[in-house]
Amino acid sequence: MKEISIDDVIKNIRLKTTPAGIKLIREAYNLAQKAHDGQKRKSGEDYIQHPLHTALNLAKIGLGIKTIIGGILHDVPEDTQVSLKEIEEKFGSEISSLVDGVTKLGRIRLRGSQEEIHLENLRKMFLAMAEDIRVVLIKLADRLHNMETLDAVPKEKQERISQETMEIFAPIANRLGMGEVKCQLEDLAFKYLDEKNYAYVLKISQEEQEERKQYIDEMIAELKKKLEKEGIKTLEIYGRSKHLFSLFQKLQKHDMDISKIYDLAGIRIIVSEVVNCYEALGVVHKKYRPLVGRIKDYISLPKPNGYQSIHTTIFGEKGKFLEIQIRTQKMNDEAEFGIAAHWIYSQQKRSLRDFFFRKPTQVLPKELSWTKQLRDWQKELGKNSKEFMESLKIDFFKNRIFAFTPKGDIIDLPEEATPIDFAYKVHSEIGNRAIGAKVDKKIVPLNYKIKNGEVVEIITSREHKNPSRDWIRFVRTSEAKSHIRKFMKREGMI
Repeated sequence: MKEISIDDVIKNIRLKTTPAGIKLIREAYNLAQKAHDGQKRKSGEDYIQHPLHTALNLAKIGLGIKTIIGGILHDVPEDTQVSLKEIEEKFGSEISSLVDGVTKLGRIRLRGSQEEIHLENLRKMFLAMAEDIRVVLIKLADRLHNMETLDAVPKEKQERISQETMEIFAPIANRLGMGEVKCQLEDLAFKYLDEKNYAYVLKISQEEQEERKQYIDEMIAELKKKLEKEGIKTLEIYGRSKHLFSLFQKLQKHDMDISKIYDLAGIRIIVSEVVNCYEALGVVHKKYRPLVGRIKDYISLPKPNGYQSIHTTIFGEKGKFLEIQIRTQKMNDEAEFGIAAHWIYSQQKRSLRDFFFRKPTQVLPKELSWTKQLRDWQKELGKNSKEFMESLKIDFFKNRIFAFTPKGDIIDLPEEATPIDFAYKVHSEIGNRAIGAKVDKKIVPLNYKIKNGEVVEIITSREHKNPSRDWIRFVRTSEAKSHIRKFMKREGMI
């Protein structure tokens, strides 16, 4: 990889900074450079390049001064003679806490089998996330650079790190709404986990690349002209190619037939306001015929991780299919950088300190509320790492769906969740008193698998609490299982 300097990090910082903040970053760099002096990576480059690239990744996704400094210093206590106490004395307890959190995630302290050690490490990671998301953001930035330089390590280690990246780190990035980071991690891991299919997908994605680029450029020019004529101001229009692992997943669904993939490449239109998104969609459909069933409005119905955009597939020039995505700049930043983008747009409303170090009585920001659930599960499960990991497999890594209450409130659930999961998500008493359910006004069994966008109504009993032992067999969320077990234990049923 190209060598970078601290100046490259500084010029990529997206949040507003002060001279004092920049000075602090340079001081952190000077300390790290001195501490890592003489150390080399497996690739042969100076070790300081790794923390610099980690910090650069953090700067690009919109993190602030303290998180970037945490990235610069994240390997210092572990790999050098400089202690965590010295970091605290020089940079304060908040930064030293971030560095300590990242250090702990990388350590294996427990005795026992490899599986137990692995599960314990994962548990620590999620607990750290629940305490301070910035620790995990630094870890994601660290992992991204490690994956970019994975060629230098032995094959066995490449496969182990890639598997962990695919199963753990990419889903975390996805859950945080960091689509670009998630896709980069998946593509890098895919390269080492499935070399044959990676090479095949790379080959077909590169075929006719020049012709495809020329076609996209012509379509962009035509769209710009049309939008301008209709008085719709665009901030940016650009072409985009499908990420390799995402393309592979689509190919698998279509018998590896590339002709059935409509969004191999596409165009993204960035506008100023939400209303302009719908105006631009009207112009696109006036000019080009849309493909029926391929219009998705994630602005009025956002994905559970906060993703917003309008997607439409059209019959473009020369009869070719083309996907168009339309969104505001804010939506685009949030789609690529997820939770980090919230800080850029909320900076004037609240400081980073307010965001993370709120008083217990303050409301947890909506985009972080699910992290409290992780802490609650951990308290209930104690030291049982295996059970904790099973919870995460179901609730955290599963694809998410959203269903609605009759009043229109959105309930975020894992795929295959049932009305009982829904009920306990709304309130424990509703779950305990559930006797039936309606989905889109039709009676369904309690083990019915809810689909994305459905309206769920729970029928309850006023007189009795009704949790059944049978419910444990079909509910999908740890929250529901926990409440059912608590009820049965209290009633002497177990």
